[in-house]
Amino acid sequence: MGVFVDVQNLYYSAKFIHRAKPNFGQILRDALRGRTLVRAIAYVIRAEEVDREEFFKVLGNLGFEVKAKDVQIFADGSKKGDWDIGIAMDAIELAPRLDTIIIVSGDGDFVPLVEHLRRALGCRVECAAFGKSTSQKLIESVDLFTDLDKNKRALIGHRSHREDRPVKRELETHQVRA
Repeated sequence: MGVFVDVQNLYYSAKFIHRAKPNFGQILRDALRGRTLVRAIAYVIRAEEVDREEFFKVLGNLGFEVKAKDVQIFADGSKKGDWDIGIAMDAIELAPRLDTIIIVSGDGDFVPLVEHLRRALGCRVECAAFGKSTSQKLIESVDLFTDLDKNKRALIGHRSHREDRPVKRELETHQVRA
């Protein structure tokens, strides 16, 4: 199995839906469900809001290979920071050595990757993400979807809130330029 984690996607989904942080160690353990791990990669964007080096060390201690890059800041002040192409390239490159690929992200941009991995490379593809912020097309395209909204162990510092707020609008406010 190969596990590919879009850290920013999970971080912001957990923050705005559950007012908590993702428990990356528990998410990895739950995704594996006793199966053999070949590689687990966490893709991160360096940003001020996280104590970077300590966070990267924690991910490494959990068994993740950490790939990091800086956020791009444009002249107009907008920002871009994502690993979509990097995740896709790594998944395609490693697919011949994997039976199952788990994409830990709710980003609908991964649908073509999922379709390619299944059709052209014969891999089983699973997804684990917070269902409230996951693309419905992504859910429909994978062999198995694990909704982290239903697993409180996937969160650290979970605080329930009074209402089900419009998650997509809040997430869009914090997304960076595509």
